[in-house]
Amino acid sequence: MFTRKAKEKKIKTPRFQTFRDAYSVTKVVKPWIPLALIAIFLATWLIGIAIGTGLGHPIYFGFIFLPLSALTTLLFFTRQAGTAAYSSIEGQIGAGASVLMAIRKGWTTTPAVAVTRNQDMVHRSVGRAGIVLTAEGSHGVSQLLSDERKKTERFAPGVPITIVVVGDEQGQIPLRKLQKHLQKLPKKLTAHQMREVRVRLKAVGGLSMPIPKGPMPTRAPKIR
Repeated sequence: MFTRKAKEKKIKTPRFQTFRDAYSVTKVVKPWIPLALIAIFLATWLIGIAIGTGLGHPIYFGFIFLPLSALTTLLFFTRQAGTAAYSSIEGQIGAGASVLMAIRKGWTTTPAVAVTRNQDMVHRSVGRAGIVLTAEGSHGVSQLLSDERKKTERFAPGVPITIVVVGDEQGQIPLRKLQKHLQKLPKKLTAHQMREVRVRLKAVGGLSMPIPKGPMPTRAPKIR
């Protein structure tokens, strides 16, 4: 049997590993991140001490602003880690699938349900909004997407299908906004209907494709 300490260690280790991996990825993409984190922490803390000095209680305010400084630093790092995670996989084969599969709540994604020799591919996601077919690749992916839509309609007739093309051109969805785009889609299926669709499409499956690995944000960062 596990002792209480052993159980706590078992729970905390994966979180620490995730944080460490996120920091490693962020440092590669943004080498200045260590100095930025230190600077933000110290600046926030010194502001608190300065306010305390003006009010005659520097030690008290220094103590109060210590956790606030840590929180501010963590929020900054979380945002930077999110953008770094996207930057580290942009341009890689299957980057869209990696982002879609990082959505933990309400969606299940089958990557690479259709692929061409040019490495154009289509991924299929199922959620309360219905079925979403996400394409990534060259301009020739439109035909592949059209074929996959017809195939999906045969297996799930009447189920709403949304088409998404990943890219930075007009009418496309940038990789870093992909999660947010899916999560904003209006719900059109009940939970029971969604489960039925998932079971129906499970037999269709997908292909085995290399998906970029690494810490991906489960919630898309805000993009200005």
